[in-house]
Amino acid sequence: MVVGGCFCGKIRVEYNGEPIMSALCHCYDCRKLTGTLFTYSFVVHKADLKISGSPKEVAKRADSGNHIKNYFCSDCGTPIYGHKIKPSGDPEDITILRAGIFDDIEYLDRQKPKAEIYKLGRVKWMCPLAGVDQFIGMPPLP
Repeated sequence: MVVGGCFCGKIRVEYNGEPIMSALCHCYDCRKLTGTLFTYSFVVHKADLKISGSPKEVAKRADSGNHIKNYFCSDCGTPIYGHKIKPSGDPEDITILRAGIFDDIEYLDRQKPKAEIYKLGRVKWMCPLAGVDQFIGMPPLP
């Protein structure tokens, strides 16, 4: 199990599992959500997560046309995770978990990204990561 949380500590996350995928994302939404040039996230099963605290949600329609909700700490602003939303309004099983929330740097060292997504949004002065798959958009998930 790996644990983490937001900057102020009011939201805590426990994760028991192995990421389905890990990726740097260069999309417009990730830049705006985080205030950085890309995000590093793990694609995980919702059942493997335990979230304590009350993250705030922001709903949006993504460039893909999918309805998504992103969750963050309403006190300190730390982005925590996101879901694609089914037509029923329920979140899908797959969760996009922001890697930077984890406390254990050794865990993060072992989780090298497997892909870069929305690569056309990568700033020109940043080189692609060597040895990882490159995608124009979101790759199909297993």
